[in-house]
Amino acid sequence: MSAKTLAPAPDKTRFPACAIAALFHPWETARGILLAVSGGPDSVALMLLAEEWARGYAAPPPLYVATVDHGLRKSARGEAELVARWAAALRLPHAVLVWEGIKPRSRVQECAREARYKLLFEYAARIGADHVMTAHHADDQAETIVFRLLRGSGISGLSGMASSSERNGIVLARPLLSCTKAELIAFCEMKAHPFVLDPSNKDPAYARTRLRRLSSLLAAEGLDRNALLRLGTRAARADVALTKQVYAITDKIKILREPGRVRADISALAGEPAEILLRFLADELKLIRGDKPLRLDRLEALAEKLGRALRDGSAYKATQGGTILHLQHDHFLVIARETPRCRGRKTHL
Repeated sequence: MSAKTLAPAPDKTRFPACAIAALFHPWETARGILLAVSGGPDSVALMLLAEEWARGYAAPPPLYVATVDHGLRKSARGEAELVARWAAALRLPHAVLVWEGIKPRSRVQECAREARYKLLFEYAARIGADHVMTAHHADDQAETIVFRLLRGSGISGLSGMASSSERNGIVLARPLLSCTKAELIAFCEMKAHPFVLDPSNKDPAYARTRLRRLSSLLAAEGLDRNALLRLGTRAARADVALTKQVYAITDKIKILREPGRVRADISALAGEPAEILLRFLADELKLIRGDKPLRLDRLEALAEKLGRALRDGSAYKATQGGTILHLQHDHFLVIARETPRCRGRKTHL
Protein backbone atom coordinates (compact mmCIF):
# COMPACT_ATOMS: atom_id res chain seq x y z
CA MET A 1 0.00 0.00 0.00
CA SER A 2 1.28 3.45 -0.93
CA ALA A 3 -0.57 6.47 0.45
CA LYS A 4 0.33 9.84 -0.92
CA THR A 5 0.19 12.73 1.58
CA LEU A 6 -0.05 16.20 0.15
CA ALA A 7 0.61 19.79 1.15
CA PRO A 8 -2.08 22.36 0.28
CA ALA A 9 -1.90 23.50 -3.33
CA PRO A 10 -3.29 26.63 -5.00
CA ASP A 11 -6.89 26.28 -6.13
CA LYS A 12 -6.42 25.75 -9.87
CA THR A 13 -9.17 23.16 -10.23
CA ARG A 14 -12.44 23.64 -12.07
CA PHE A 15 -14.60 22.88 -9.05
CA PRO A 16 -16.10 26.11 -7.71
CA ALA A 17 -19.31 25.71 -5.69
CA CYS A 18 -21.54 26.23 -8.73
CA ALA A 19 -19.70 23.50 -10.68
CA ILE A 20 -20.00 21.06 -7.77
CA ALA A 21 -23.72 21.81 -7.49
CA ALA A 22 -24.12 21.12 -11.22
CA LEU A 23 -22.33 17.77 -10.93
CA PHE A 24 -24.68 16.49 -8.23
CA HIS A 25 -27.88 18.30 -9.25
CA PRO A 26 -29.48 15.22 -10.92
CA TRP A 27 -29.39 13.38 -7.58
CA GLU A 28 -30.76 16.07 -5.24
CA THR A 29 -33.94 14.08 -4.57
CA ALA A 30 -32.21 10.81 -3.65
CA ARG A 31 -33.33 9.18 -0.40
CA GLY A 32 -29.75 8.25 0.37
CA ILE A 33 -26.44 8.00 -1.52
CA LEU A 34 -23.82 5.34 -0.91
CA LEU A 35 -20.41 6.53 -2.11
CA ALA A 36 -18.09 3.76 -3.31
CA VAL A 37 -14.65 4.87 -2.10
CA SER A 38 -11.60 2.65 -2.59
CA GLY A 39 -9.06 5.20 -1.40
CA GLY A 40 -7.68 6.05 -4.85
CA PRO A 41 -7.60 9.70 -5.95
CA ASP A 42 -10.76 9.38 -8.07
CA SER A 43 -12.98 8.04 -5.31
CA VAL A 44 -11.42 10.26 -2.64
CA ALA A 45 -12.23 13.25 -4.87
CA LEU A 46 -15.81 11.94 -5.18
CA MET A 47 -16.12 11.76 -1.39
CA LEU A 48 -14.70 15.27 -0.92
CA LEU A 49 -16.88 16.75 -3.67
CA ALA A 50 -20.05 15.03 -2.41
CA GLU A 51 -19.39 16.18 1.16
CA GLU A 52 -18.78 19.75 -0.01
CA TRP A 53 -21.96 19.67 -2.09
CA ALA A 54 -24.04 18.32 0.80
CA ARG A 55 -22.60 20.89 3.19
CA GLY A 56 -23.67 23.73 0.94
CA TYR A 57 -27.10 22.32 0.13
CA ALA A 58 -30.19 23.16 2.16
CA ALA A 59 -31.64 19.65 2.43
CA PRO A 60 -29.11 17.16 1.06
CA PRO A 61 -29.78 13.44 0.88
CA PRO A 62 -27.89 11.43 3.52
CA LEU A 63 -24.42 10.36 2.42
CA TYR A 64 -22.79 7.03 3.32
CA VAL A 65 -19.39 5.63 2.40
CA ALA A 66 -18.41 2.01 1.71
CA THR A 67 -15.10 0.40 0.79
CA VAL A 68 -14.96 -3.08 -0.69
CA ASP A 69 -12.15 -5.32 0.52
CA HIS A 70 -11.76 -7.89 -2.25
CA GLY A 71 -9.18 -9.84 -0.28
CA LEU A 72 -6.89 -9.90 -3.33
CA ARG A 73 -4.07 -7.82 -1.80
CA LYS A 74 -2.64 -7.87 1.72
CA SER A 75 -2.81 -4.09 1.90
CA ALA A 76 -6.52 -3.93 1.04
CA ARG A 77 -7.74 -4.04 4.65
CA GLY A 78 -5.37 -1.28 5.69
CA GLU A 79 -6.56 0.88 2.79
CA ALA A 80 -10.19 0.32 3.83
CA GLU A 81 -9.33 1.40 7.37
CA LEU A 82 -7.66 4.53 5.99
CA VAL A 83 -10.84 5.40 4.10
CA ALA A 84 -12.82 4.81 7.31
CA ARG A 85 -10.70 7.42 9.09
CA TRP A 86 -11.01 9.89 6.23
CA ALA A 87 -14.80 9.43 6.15
CA ALA A 88 -15.01 9.88 9.92
CA ALA A 89 -13.11 13.18 9.61
CA LEU A 90 -15.85 14.31 7.20
CA ARG A 91 -18.53 12.97 9.59
CA LEU A 92 -19.69 10.41 7.05
CA PRO A 93 -20.67 6.88 8.16
CA HIS A 94 -18.41 4.21 6.68
CA ALA A 95 -18.58 0.45 6.19
CA VAL A 96 -16.08 -2.13 4.97
CA LEU A 97 -17.68 -4.72 2.70
CA VAL A 98 -15.70 -7.96 2.35
CA TRP A 99 -15.76 -10.27 -0.66
CA GLU A 100 -15.83 -13.64 1.06
CA GLY A 101 -15.08 -17.06 -0.37
CA ILE A 102 -12.59 -18.61 -2.77
CA LYS A 103 -11.31 -16.18 -5.39
CA PRO A 104 -11.29 -17.12 -9.09
CA ARG A 105 -8.06 -17.88 -10.95
CA SER A 106 -9.24 -16.36 -14.21
CA ARG A 107 -11.31 -13.27 -15.11
CA VAL A 108 -10.23 -11.86 -11.74
CA GLN A 109 -10.98 -8.21 -12.46
CA GLU A 110 -14.33 -9.00 -14.04
CA CYS A 111 -15.40 -11.22 -11.14
CA ALA A 112 -14.14 -8.68 -8.61
CA ARG A 113 -16.18 -5.96 -10.32
CA GLU A 114 -19.33 -8.11 -10.23
CA ALA A 115 -18.73 -8.91 -6.56
CA ARG A 116 -18.11 -5.23 -5.76
CA TYR A 117 -21.39 -4.09 -7.29
CA LYS A 118 -23.28 -6.93 -5.61
CA LEU A 119 -21.90 -5.98 -2.19
CA LEU A 120 -22.52 -2.27 -2.73
CA PHE A 121 -26.09 -2.69 -3.90
CA GLU A 122 -26.96 -5.14 -1.13
CA TYR A 123 -25.54 -2.77 1.47
CA ALA A 124 -27.35 0.22 -0.04
CA ALA A 125 -30.63 -1.67 0.23
CA ARG A 126 -29.91 -2.53 3.88
CA ILE A 127 -29.28 1.08 4.89
CA GLY A 128 -32.14 2.52 2.86
CA ALA A 129 -30.02 4.28 0.23
CA ASP A 130 -31.55 4.33 -3.23
CA HIS A 131 -28.35 5.40 -5.02
CA VAL A 132 -24.86 3.91 -5.33
CA MET A 133 -22.38 6.50 -6.59
CA THR A 134 -19.04 5.69 -8.21
CA ALA A 135 -16.09 7.86 -9.28
CA HIS A 136 -15.86 6.82 -12.94
CA HIS A 137 -14.44 9.75 -14.89
CA ALA A 138 -13.74 10.83 -18.48
CA ASP A 139 -10.54 8.77 -18.76
CA ASP A 140 -12.44 5.68 -17.58
CA GLN A 141 -15.14 6.42 -20.14
CA ALA A 142 -12.58 6.65 -22.95
CA GLU A 143 -10.97 3.37 -21.83
CA THR A 144 -14.37 1.69 -21.71
CA ILE A 145 -15.17 2.79 -25.26
CA VAL A 146 -11.86 1.57 -26.72
CA PHE A 147 -12.15 -1.66 -24.70
CA ARG A 148 -15.60 -2.32 -26.19
CA LEU A 149 -14.47 -1.22 -29.64
CA LEU A 150 -11.71 -3.84 -29.60
CA ARG A 151 -14.26 -6.49 -28.62
CA GLY A 152 -16.65 -5.65 -31.44
CA SER A 153 -19.37 -4.02 -29.37
CA GLY A 154 -22.53 -2.61 -30.95
CA ILE A 155 -23.89 0.94 -30.80
CA SER A 156 -25.13 0.60 -27.23
CA GLY A 157 -21.74 -0.58 -25.99
CA LEU A 158 -19.87 2.17 -27.82
CA SER A 159 -22.03 4.73 -26.00
CA GLY A 160 -19.88 3.99 -22.96
CA MET A 161 -21.08 4.15 -19.37
CA ALA A 162 -24.36 5.90 -18.61
CA SER A 163 -24.36 8.67 -16.02
CA SER A 164 -27.33 6.98 -14.39
CA SER A 165 -28.85 3.50 -14.63
CA GLU A 166 -31.00 1.27 -12.44
CA ARG A 167 -30.35 -2.12 -10.90
CA ASN A 168 -33.07 -3.80 -8.87
CA GLY A 169 -34.66 -0.51 -7.88
CA ILE A 170 -31.37 1.17 -6.91
CA VAL A 171 -29.75 3.81 -9.14
CA LEU A 172 -26.10 3.53 -10.12
CA ALA A 173 -24.88 7.13 -10.48
CA ARG A 174 -21.67 8.38 -12.10
CA PRO A 175 -21.50 12.17 -11.60
CA LEU A 176 -17.85 12.58 -12.65
CA LEU A 177 -17.94 11.33 -16.25
CA SER A 178 -17.24 14.86 -17.51
CA CYS A 179 -14.15 15.21 -15.28
CA THR A 180 -10.66 14.04 -16.13
CA LYS A 181 -8.49 12.03 -13.79
CA ALA A 182 -5.97 14.88 -13.72
CA GLU A 183 -8.68 17.26 -12.51
CA LEU A 184 -9.68 14.88 -9.72
CA ILE A 185 -6.08 14.45 -8.59
CA ALA A 186 -5.67 18.25 -8.68
CA PHE A 187 -8.73 18.60 -6.46
CA CYS A 188 -7.26 16.21 -3.89
CA GLU A 189 -4.00 18.15 -4.05
CA MET A 190 -5.81 21.45 -3.62
CA LYS A 191 -7.51 20.00 -0.52
CA ALA A 192 -4.18 18.52 0.68
CA HIS A 193 -6.02 15.23 1.12
CA PRO A 194 -4.05 11.96 0.92
CA PHE A 195 -5.03 9.09 -1.32
CA VAL A 196 -3.89 5.53 -2.01
CA LEU A 197 -1.96 4.39 -5.07
CA ASP A 198 -3.09 0.91 -6.12
CA PRO A 199 -0.18 -1.13 -7.59
CA SER A 200 -2.58 -3.37 -9.52
CA ASN A 201 -3.29 -0.42 -11.83
CA LYS A 202 0.18 -1.02 -13.32
CA ASP A 203 -0.09 -4.82 -13.53
CA PRO A 204 0.18 -5.87 -17.21
CA ALA A 205 -1.76 -9.03 -16.43
CA TYR A 206 -4.93 -6.92 -16.60
CA ALA A 207 -6.41 -5.85 -19.94
CA ARG A 208 -7.13 -2.31 -18.73
CA THR A 209 -3.47 -1.81 -17.86
CA ARG A 210 -2.39 -2.99 -21.29
CA LEU A 211 -4.88 -0.60 -22.90
CA ARG A 212 -3.42 2.32 -20.94
CA ARG A 213 0.01 1.47 -22.30
CA LEU A 214 -1.44 1.65 -25.80
CA SER A 215 -3.06 5.02 -25.19
CA SER A 216 -0.09 7.06 -26.40
CA LEU A 217 0.04 5.06 -29.66
CA LEU A 218 -3.71 5.46 -30.19
CA ALA A 219 -3.53 9.18 -29.41
CA ALA A 220 -0.72 9.62 -31.95
CA GLU A 221 -3.09 8.24 -34.58
CA GLY A 222 -5.84 10.62 -33.54
CA LEU A 223 -7.72 8.28 -31.22
CA ASP A 224 -7.12 10.23 -28.03
CA ARG A 225 -9.47 10.69 -25.08
CA ASN A 226 -11.45 13.50 -26.70
CA ALA A 227 -11.89 11.55 -29.94
CA LEU A 228 -13.12 8.51 -28.01
CA LEU A 229 -15.54 10.63 -26.01
CA ARG A 230 -16.89 12.15 -29.23
CA LEU A 231 -17.41 8.62 -30.56
CA GLY A 232 -19.26 7.72 -27.36
CA THR A 233 -21.48 10.80 -27.62
CA ARG A 234 -22.36 10.05 -31.23
CA ALA A 235 -23.04 6.39 -30.47
CA ALA A 236 -25.25 7.42 -27.55
CA ARG A 237 -27.18 9.78 -29.82
CA ALA A 238 -27.77 6.99 -32.35
CA ASP A 239 -28.68 4.59 -29.54
CA VAL A 240 -31.37 6.96 -28.25
CA ALA A 241 -32.86 7.31 -31.75
CA LEU A 242 -32.96 3.55 -32.28
CA THR A 243 -34.49 2.98 -28.86
CA LYS A 244 -37.25 5.52 -29.60
CA GLN A 245 -37.96 3.79 -32.90
CA VAL A 246 -38.26 0.40 -31.17
CA TYR A 247 -40.68 1.86 -28.62
CA ALA A 248 -42.76 3.51 -31.37
CA ILE A 249 -43.13 0.19 -33.19
CA THR A 250 -43.67 -1.82 -30.01
CA ASP A 251 -46.61 0.44 -29.15
CA LYS A 252 -48.32 -0.86 -32.31
CA ILE A 253 -47.70 -4.52 -31.47
CA LYS A 254 -50.21 -6.66 -29.61
CA ILE A 255 -48.24 -8.11 -26.73
CA LEU A 256 -49.57 -10.43 -24.04
CA ARG A 257 -47.14 -10.78 -21.15
CA GLU A 258 -47.40 -13.36 -18.39
CA PRO A 259 -44.81 -14.41 -15.80
CA GLY A 260 -42.03 -16.15 -17.75
CA ARG A 261 -43.86 -15.91 -21.06
CA VAL A 262 -44.70 -13.40 -23.79
CA ARG A 263 -46.87 -13.74 -26.91
CA ALA A 264 -46.83 -11.04 -29.58
CA ASP A 265 -47.96 -10.45 -33.16
CA ILE A 266 -44.69 -9.20 -34.68
CA SER A 267 -45.88 -8.82 -38.27
CA ALA A 268 -45.15 -5.06 -37.96
CA LEU A 269 -41.45 -5.92 -37.64
CA ALA A 270 -41.27 -7.75 -40.98
CA GLY A 271 -40.32 -4.66 -42.96
CA GLU A 272 -38.15 -3.03 -40.31
CA PRO A 273 -34.32 -2.93 -40.35
CA ALA A 274 -32.59 -5.86 -38.67
CA GLU A 275 -31.42 -3.65 -35.79
CA ILE A 276 -35.03 -2.93 -34.76
CA LEU A 277 -35.95 -6.63 -34.57
CA LEU A 278 -32.71 -7.34 -32.71
CA ARG A 279 -33.47 -4.70 -30.08
CA PHE A 280 -37.07 -5.86 -29.71
CA LEU A 281 -35.80 -9.39 -29.07
CA ALA A 282 -33.16 -8.18 -26.64
CA ASP A 283 -35.77 -6.29 -24.58
CA GLU A 284 -38.21 -9.20 -24.42
CA LEU A 285 -35.53 -11.77 -23.62
CA LYS A 286 -34.21 -9.58 -20.83
CA LEU A 287 -37.68 -9.32 -19.29
CA ILE A 288 -38.06 -13.10 -19.30
CA ARG A 289 -34.51 -14.10 -18.36
CA GLY A 290 -34.07 -11.39 -15.75
CA ASP A 291 -30.26 -11.61 -15.86
CA LYS A 292 -27.40 -10.63 -18.13
CA PRO A 293 -28.29 -9.92 -21.75
CA LEU A 294 -27.34 -12.41 -24.44
CA ARG A 295 -23.99 -11.98 -26.11
CA LEU A 296 -24.38 -9.72 -29.13
CA ASP A 297 -23.13 -12.30 -31.65
CA ARG A 298 -25.68 -14.86 -30.42
CA LEU A 299 -28.45 -12.29 -30.45
CA GLU A 300 -27.51 -11.24 -33.99
CA ALA A 301 -27.61 -14.84 -35.23
CA LEU A 302 -30.99 -15.39 -33.59
CA ALA A 303 -32.44 -12.15 -35.00
CA GLU A 304 -31.18 -12.96 -38.51
CA LYS A 305 -32.85 -16.39 -38.59
CA LEU A 306 -36.03 -15.12 -36.98
CA GLY A 307 -36.19 -12.16 -39.38
CA ARG A 308 -35.77 -14.41 -42.40
CA ALA A 309 -38.61 -16.64 -41.22
CA LEU A 310 -40.78 -13.61 -40.49
CA ARG A 311 -40.31 -12.21 -44.01
CA ASP A 312 -40.89 -15.63 -45.61
CA GLY A 313 -44.01 -16.26 -43.55
CA SER A 314 -42.57 -19.52 -42.23
CA ALA A 315 -42.43 -20.98 -38.74
CA TYR A 316 -39.27 -20.95 -36.67
CA LYS A 317 -38.21 -22.52 -33.38
CA ALA A 318 -35.10 -22.03 -31.30
CA THR A 319 -33.77 -22.20 -27.76
CA GLN A 320 -31.46 -19.49 -26.51
CA GLY A 321 -30.14 -18.53 -23.11
CA GLY A 322 -32.66 -20.54 -21.10
CA THR A 323 -35.63 -19.53 -23.26
CA ILE A 324 -37.70 -21.15 -25.99
CA LEU A 325 -38.78 -19.09 -29.01
CA HIS A 326 -41.51 -20.14 -31.46
CA LEU A 327 -42.54 -18.03 -34.42
CA GLN A 328 -45.81 -19.33 -35.81
CA HIS A 329 -47.08 -19.07 -39.39
CA ASP A 330 -49.47 -16.28 -38.39
CA HIS A 331 -46.50 -14.07 -37.29
CA PHE A 332 -47.20 -14.66 -33.61
CA LEU A 333 -44.01 -15.04 -31.61
CA VAL A 334 -44.00 -16.87 -28.30
CA ILE A 335 -41.03 -16.60 -25.95
CA ALA A 336 -41.09 -18.64 -22.74
CA ARG A 337 -38.66 -19.43 -19.99
CA GLU A 338 -37.21 -22.90 -20.42
CA THR A 339 -37.79 -25.24 -17.48
CA PRO A 340 -35.75 -28.36 -16.64
CA ARG A 341 -38.57 -30.66 -17.74
CA CYS A 342 -38.64 -28.93 -21.15
CA ARG A 343 -35.07 -29.82 -21.95
CA GLY A 344 -34.61 -32.89 -24.06
CA ARG A 345 -38.29 -33.29 -24.93
CA LYS A 346 -40.75 -31.79 -27.38
CA THR A 347 -42.38 -28.65 -25.99
CA HIS A 348 -45.66 -27.10 -27.14
CA LEU A 349 -45.91 -23.33 -26.88
